[in-house]
Amino acid sequence: MKAICTRLSLTFIAILISLSAYAHTGSVKGIVRDEATNKPVEGASVHINETNQTATTNAFGVFFMKGVKEGAYTLTITYVGFDPHEETITVEDGVTFEFSTKLRSTTVNLDGVTINADKALLHSSVSGLDLKTRPVNTTQDMLRLVPGLFIAQHQGGGKAEQMFLRGFDIDHGTDVNVSVDGMPVNMVSHAHGQGYADLHFVLPELVDKMDFGKGPYQIDKGNLATAGWVEFKTRNYLDNSFVKLEGGNFGYARTAVGINILDNKESNQNAYVAGEYSYNKGYFDAPQDFNRINLTGKYSTRISNTKLFSVTLSGFRSNWDASGQIPERAVENGSISRFGEIEKENGKTSRYNLNLQYSQTISDHSNFKTNLYTGYYDFELYSNFTFFLKDSINGDRIRQKEKRFLAGYNADYTTDYTLAGLKARTQAGVGVRFDNSMDNELSHVQFNETTLQQLANGDVYETNMFAYINESIYLTPQLVLNAGTRFDYFIHTYNNQLPTDMSMKTFNANTFSPKVGLYYNFSNNARIYANYGTGFHSNDTRVVVAQQAATILPKAHSFDLGVGLKPFKKLLLSAAVWRLDLQQEFVYVGDEAVVELSGPTRRMGIDFSARYEILKWLYADADVNYTHGRAIQEPEGADYIPLAPVFTSIGGLTAKLKNGFSAGIRYRYMADRPANEDNSVIAHGYNVFDATVNYSRKRYEFGLQVQNLFNAEWNEAQFDTETRLRYEAAPVSEICFTPGTPLFFKLSATYKF
Repeated sequence: MKAICTRLSLTFIAILISLSAYAHTGSVKGIVRDEATNKPVEGASVHINETNQTATTNAFGVFFMKGVKEGAYTLTITYVGFDPHEETITVEDGVTFEFSTKLRSTTVNLDGVTINADKALLHSSVSGLDLKTRPVNTTQDMLRLVPGLFIAQHQGGGKAEQMFLRGFDIDHGTDVNVSVDGMPVNMVSHAHGQGYADLHFVLPELVDKMDFGKGPYQIDKGNLATAGWVEFKTRNYLDNSFVKLEGGNFGYARTAVGINILDNKESNQNAYVAGEYSYNKGYFDAPQDFNRINLTGKYSTRISNTKLFSVTLSGFRSNWDASGQIPERAVENGSISRFGEIEKENGKTSRYNLNLQYSQTISDHSNFKTNLYTGYYDFELYSNFTFFLKDSINGDRIRQKEKRFLAGYNADYTTDYTLAGLKARTQAGVGVRFDNSMDNELSHVQFNETTLQQLANGDVYETNMFAYINESIYLTPQLVLNAGTRFDYFIHTYNNQLPTDMSMKTFNANTFSPKVGLYYNFSNNARIYANYGTGFHSNDTRVVVAQQAATILPKAHSFDLGVGLKPFKKLLLSAAVWRLDLQQEFVYVGDEAVVELSGPTRRMGIDFSARYEILKWLYADADVNYTHGRAIQEPEGADYIPLAPVFTSIGGLTAKLKNGFSAGIRYRYMADRPANEDNSVIAHGYNVFDATVNYSRKRYEFGLQVQNLFNAEWNEAQFDTETRLRYEAAPVSEICFTPGTPLFFKLSATYKF
């Protein structure tokens, strides 16, 4: 039977090769631009209706199709936010048909979303759609656009958000790889938590596009990309200069400014500066006095029609007070209110970045992109998670602190060619990242100023070198096989500065991460796919040099089986069943304010998403996610994964009218979930509604946003923590929480010039 299948397969491939060899073929090359700005449109889908051949425009708005049989065809170009465009072309044997076209912008519609065989990422275009229909306050809020990804803030906006995805409590980034313009956001071996991903240095007004993926399947996403990854791309130019003012209750105020300082159409040069200042007193009983200031400048130039260079300078700093997590019993006995505090917490942080990007179309078949980045980072946080559990006199207040220099380089090369008569694509890349975290500290302190005991203090030197290669073979125009692997090599060095252990230790490790996928597109309206891949999340360098063990790069083995459907042009559906086995789990330990290592886990789940254009002006969306997760080496009943989400859903309605008015109402729901290993403590679920109304004209825009529309009582962050209050004789283990925002109104006004 096996021999028969082999012969049939070889015969099938031989037929395909023969057909390709004898067919008279030509090529199609096009440039797609925005009609209003004359700027190239990147990521537009191009589809030849009669042959089901597809392509995607690159950073220069250019696409190229080869191997098109001679004849007359209708070519359709689509992109979110633009009217679909049709072009009649005639392909001749051995001739490249060239043309240029412009797309006309329009209100958001699903006509611009296609399931393109040239796009391995099924949902990348949907994220662009959602960016245009969902209001956000910060770039961190944009993470909610990833179906199934939830975030929680428990320092008033000062810390990176806690994240949840595919049954993971990701803490601040242990299992989601986050990047901006090719520059990593996650901080490895961070003083507060591994993979700490603080996006607050990016202004939301500057985000042009957001791509994402679930699982460890993307070849160029390495460390921490186990549950998934999110990549932000900022604008190369501003559509308009603008001034924006925002104000709300609880003492919220924000102003943002963006100014085009160079817009030279002849030399194709663009430059802008943008900044923001925000202040929030907060809804807690004690003022939070959150302050943040951001400044970004970006210059980009098209050196030629095939070369693009940009340089971005960005920086931010913020400081805040916080009420921290409070125990349920303190609220129930009337000691404090839901918005009270046991002990004030506070912190400050800053980050400054330089990012150089270069991309080039080498030929009609090949593209090259690279970026070089460097940055300086500062972080200092004072917290007390356990109050008087360990020190009944001075309390358990801790300081987590570090200063960091980071630098890195990424290079990626893609080329299309014909292999045995079949269309093929090779993607290859190399890169390096270096982090030096100086004076990385955890100390027991009193009143911030007095250090009672240094629990950890030292310098971290961590280098990650990597290379990857991926091959895509179009077995037919719509059947695509992807296969590749990446290699990561780590050099971990820790210089311990504690007087009790003055030493410098180094440990090296490496790992291969193979990935394979197969997907088939039915015309431009449906896709079935199967993915298998391995990924990893690295351990903290301090743990690595102490363990000297092979599990310092814990593996994630995952597979997805899914489908994407567009049964008619106004409806888009997708669903997937998946499983992910993780070699080693990170678990947050509240009484130490650290993340501990535990045994292997298994998660299985179902994801479902729907986008529906009910009317030309009314748009609906919903995402539903279910996960069953367990620690596979623990006995039944004691194998729950603390704080892992089980059932989540987000969705809403958006109305966009021709007179400039738009409005929306959205919900986000998280069900109850276990807070400890035996499910005896429950982290309470919530259902929160938000609403928006906006009025936009060419030169100005006004908006009203209402958060927690029905004033639900909900907990944003929750932990099962053993604590002892000053007046208690014995500790108590129970939920400690940060309350979610009550009913909140925000007004905004924007002037464009």
